[in-house]
Amino acid sequence: MCGINGLIDKSKMSEAKMSSTLNAMNDLILHRGPDEDGVFAEQNDNCSVGMGMRRLSIIDLSSGTQPIFSDDKQIVIVFNGEIYNYKSIKSRLESEGVTFHTSSDTEVILKAYEKYGVTSFQWLDGMYGFSIYDKKINKVFIARDFFGEKPLYYTHTEKEFIWASELKSIIKTIDFTPKISKKGLNLYFRLTYIPAPHSIYEGIHKLEANHYIAYDLASHTTNIHEINVEPKPKTISMSFEDAKAKTKEMVYNTVDSRSIADVGLGTFLSGGVDSSIISLCLSQTTDKKIDTFSIGFKKASYDETDKSRVVADMINSNHHEFIIDEDDLKNNIHDILVNFDEPFSDSAALPTHLLSEKTREHVTVALTGDGGDEVFGGYNKYYIGKMNKRYTSVVPKGIHKTILKLSQKLLVDKDDTRGKKFRINRLLNAINYNGDFYWDIISLANTNKQLAEIMLSEYYDDDIFKQYKAILGKEKIESLTDFRLVDKICSLEGGMLAKVDRTSMMTSLECRAPFLNRELWEFTNTLPESYLMKGWNKKYILKEAFKDQFPDEFLYKSKSGFGSPTGDWLRQSLRQELESYIEPNMLKAQGIFNVEVITKLVKDHLDSKKDSTFRVWSYYCFQKWYTYNFLKQN
Repeated sequence: MCGINGLIDKSKMSEAKMSSTLNAMNDLILHRGPDEDGVFAEQNDNCSVGMGMRRLSIIDLSSGTQPIFSDDKQIVIVFNGEIYNYKSIKSRLESEGVTFHTSSDTEVILKAYEKYGVTSFQWLDGMYGFSIYDKKINKVFIARDFFGEKPLYYTHTEKEFIWASELKSIIKTIDFTPKISKKGLNLYFRLTYIPAPHSIYEGIHKLEANHYIAYDLASHTTNIHEINVEPKPKTISMSFEDAKAKTKEMVYNTVDSRSIADVGLGTFLSGGVDSSIISLCLSQTTDKKIDTFSIGFKKASYDETDKSRVVADMINSNHHEFIIDEDDLKNNIHDILVNFDEPFSDSAALPTHLLSEKTREHVTVALTGDGGDEVFGGYNKYYIGKMNKRYTSVVPKGIHKTILKLSQKLLVDKDDTRGKKFRINRLLNAINYNGDFYWDIISLANTNKQLAEIMLSEYYDDDIFKQYKAILGKEKIESLTDFRLVDKICSLEGGMLAKVDRTSMMTSLECRAPFLNRELWEFTNTLPESYLMKGWNKKYILKEAFKDQFPDEFLYKSKSGFGSPTGDWLRQSLRQELESYIEPNMLKAQGIFNVEVITKLVKDHLDSKKDSTFRVWSYYCFQKWYTYNFLKQN
């Protein structure tokens, strides 16, 4: 695992200055690769090209130093991530006469490209962001993995083209402060994160998952291409028993492929379905006791360590349990939030960082259950998708509006309990008669109507999901397959994976997600939806495939997700800071929000008149980012 940076300068910057710039960019991502660094810089006929990296040594500790060059020195690569099938690709190339000088997966990417060009990118099973400079054809290629597990930002200015694993490396390199992106801002205040290809800054983009950039150094033009053209989901004829057996086999195989490392490796074990199955599979693919890691809370309503202990005892792991309280989480809020480099308000980032920090004291790599819900259909919001279709077919739109008005009066929560009132309100507000209901479901911060109220008209965008609808090729999102595809391109890449990458790499821990395997994803897309969700039973085929290896009904027990009592913190320890963010002169100078509306929203929450935890927390996180980056009051 590493972090990469790159720069193409049209004014032919000297190699010495280019190296110095890249070293400065590398220094900003030291946490991603504390073991070593490397840079390459060269002037060609009409520009200067440079690439840098920071390395966290996982595979081939002795000879995996980067950058790596082809034998004739005409091709050079820097790479961040892991290629899980690199040994099979290497064997294929060796059978064709290709020779290798290291045992690293980085060299395998290089040699595969050297022989087969960009077509070889399709062979890669892994998480990655890499760049290749090919002097023979005067081009640079920059690629990102299938799911977007590893981040990759880029910008094209008048003088230069810059790319980096983290936004901070770009911001510190360009000689101006970019403006806030209207699209990025609206996406954030709907979703609580910003999915690719957007960022919070105008002119700075995220490379979309499963894509690569081809930069022509002669013409200084870029083209972006899809790596693996995804087949449209088409249901195959396979009995449930055969599909169940295939599922079990594929999960074991993907866990085995993602357990390759020359350093200590363990698993995050929450006691939920996904992490329990990953931990079970890993324990059965090795002769040694595995290490499992769980985080618990002193506050009983947030603690579920009893479930993780059941699994740890069952698989006889070396179990590490960390019990924390609210102070442990609150103490790191500032550092964690500003490390994202753009607004991000998933409160699960706080315990994820703490778990990563504790885990890193014991191992360098942790397998996680991330992606299980997207691949196998496990989210509660998928229920809501089914319910919307039934509800709107029975309840007339006019009656629904009346129900909605009554619910807003009768189902007002004053505290951050996230109980029945919260869930019913969430469901009713997501009901949509125009086919947009799933976009409302994933809008955890604000609905379209709420956003129009809090934001000034010059910043508000009333059709922010248009681009993603075009990617999906349909206006109406109705089926479970549709929901999962939306989550893959938005929620997974922009939210879940960004959260895990930034919080774990902040502690120099590599997290791997075995469920995020392209073959597994494509396989579940061919299954009848009833195999994934049978009635109201989520992840049905995955649970059925492994239930015989767990105590009775264990995989069918409910489980809460990671969370933090942010609503209470905003009223207590963070109150003074939050109140500073609704200071009228500051808001007027900022010129983004409707001062009266946003002030009332925050004050009603602070005074416990109406709990608006998700909306106010997203506002708090945005203003913390804004203050740190634009006002420098940090």
